[in-house]
Formats: sequence, structure tokens, C-alpha cells
Amino acid sequence: MNINYHSVMVTGSAGFIGYHLSKRLLKQGCHVTGIDILNSYYDVKLKENRLEKLKSFDNFSNFKIDIADMKNMEKLFNNSQFDVVVNLAAQAGVRYSLTNPHAYVDSNIVGFVNLLECCRHNNVKHLVFASSSSVYGANTKMPFSVHDNVDHPVSLYAASKKSNELMAHAYSHLFQLPCTGLRFFTVYGPWGRPDMALFLFTKAIIAGEPIKIFNHGKMQRDFTYIDDIVEGVTRVMNRLPEPNQEWSGNAPDPGSSYAPYKLYNIGNNNPVELMEFIAAIEKALGKKAKKEFLDLQPGDVPATYANIDDLIKDVGFKPATTIETGIERFISWYEDYYSNK
Repeated sequence: MNINYHSVMVTGSAGFIGYHLSKRLLKQGCHVTGIDILNSYYDVKLKENRLEKLKSFDNFSNFKIDIADMKNMEKLFNNSQFDVVVNLAAQAGVRYSLTNPHAYVDSNIVGFVNLLECCRHNNVKHLVFASSSSVYGANTKMPFSVHDNVDHPVSLYAASKKSNELMAHAYSHLFQLPCTGLRFFTVYGPWGRPDMALFLFTKAIIAGEPIKIFNHGKMQRDFTYIDDIVEGVTRVMNRLPEPNQEWSGNAPDPGSSYAPYKLYNIGNNNPVELMEFIAAIEKALGKKAKKEFLDLQPGDVPATYANIDDLIKDVGFKPATTIETGIERFISWYEDYYSNK
């Protein structure tokens, strides 16, 4: 079943994915209401600059609200009517969760249940929410499939994202709230997060400083370009999840349900070794990196690889941007953005 959306709420609108999704929807003519607390997990100025770009659209409005603040969330929902809510607000980062666990509970748990309640009581037609490839945790069967069990997270961040999927399913079951969860795989591109590898490596190589290469370079990631992520999200937004008539409690399928609930991977379906990734950055910059090889960090997994069969089957989309193209576009943005800084 398809849905035509006119009014969309995007939480985390000043974030990396939130900014790009909002811009895409605004260009399509949607009215976008963004909310973002602008926390200081990374450079707030970068978030502010993203928002400045979005505010040039007449059909954009933004509110500085914490999704963990139920009173203000209720007030916003009561004064608006959203066709679709896309939740991209979250405390991100695997390593940060080792030292700041409560930030993940506040945003990813409390904030998410607030969103579920607001959607339930305000006739939202579809809640689309960001999960993460991190939920696959200790799984080693490749490629990772939404139909596989994911009960062994290796970080609190991953556990919080898995909990989002579970809470969403409960609301789909209890209140028939259509919910679709999207497991993103290592998103990169222009306006990206400064705590991610591409940003950190680029900054260090330009400065002539060594880059930290964990697991001695024996890492694989299903790097997914931001435009491919946004394309996948917009297509999924338009497709209401329908109950799986073949679902059985005797052999429960984790990726679907008897309720209006569905999970998708959005990944490039092409894992890349970290050293190949670094080589592409070096080529785009025209400069070699100084390398420091380190052990695997707690909470990290050695490899990710997305099975995207369901995404292709249901919405007809397969990410296809190559690492070389994506990194060139990022480097071009990075050099332009920081040339005036």
C-alpha cells in the first residue's frame, strides 16, 4: 500500500542524514518540520550550517526540541498534523556509548517512546525510524539479513537501536501504528559526521598527522553513500508496511510481522576493506597517509555486509554509488567547506 505524504516531521534535522533527507523532501515540495536539540556530541557549527541551508526553503520550519522532552513534543504534535514521521534523532556512535551510556538511554530509549506515543495519539500514517547495522552485533553469517536473529549486541548503542525495533513492533501490534525500521550501513558523504572514519582520515592526512587504523586494517564496511540512503528512505516512506500473511509464531521472522511492521537494510551490498577505503581517500587528496595500526576497539565489529533483497523487491532500489565516486564528492565538499574556516 502506498501513501502520499505532504507534511513530514524529520527528527534530527540538523544531523547528517536528517539534513540530506529534509533537503530532498523540500525540493519535492513537501512541508518539512524539523526538530533538533543541536547537542554538542560533535561540532555544533556544522549542524547550524546545515540548518541555514534548509531555512532557505519556505516550506521548512524547525524547532529546537529534545525528543526526550515529552511536554514539548506533545505540544508540537497537537499543533500540527504529520502524514509521516521520520526519526533520525539519536545519540550516535559506538565508542561514545562506552563512556556516556545515559545519553543513549535519554535520546534513543526515552525519546523514541515519546515519539511512538505522539504518533499513536495524533493519527500519524507512518513512522519510519533509523536503526543501524550495529544491531547485528556478534552475528557472523554474511551478508547480514533482516530475517536473521539479532539478539547479541556488542555495544549499548546497538542495544538501544534493537530496543527501538522492539518498541516499534509493540506499538504496531497494540495500536496498528505502521512502523518501518531502517538499518543503515556506514553512511558517508558531504556534510558528514566529524566522528566518522572518512572525516577523521581526511582531516589527519591533510594535516600530515597519522591515521588510526583499527584491527590492523582487517576491517570491512558496507560503506553507503548518503544519496543512496536518502533515495532508500524516501521510497520506503511511500510504502506502508503490511502484515505478513505467512508470518508464524512457530518460526517467527524477525524482519516482518503479522502487524503493520517491517525492517529493511539500506547498504551498498558491497563490503570494502579499510585499506582500500584509505587508498581511495589518498587518491582523491593526492597525498599518502601516515598509518598507525591498532587493535580492534571494544564495541566494534570486524565486518558489515548488507543483504538488501527485501529493499530491491519491495521498493525497487539498490544503492550503487562506488566508493571512488562517493569519496571524491566528499573531498570536494570538505575542501570547499573548510577553505573559508
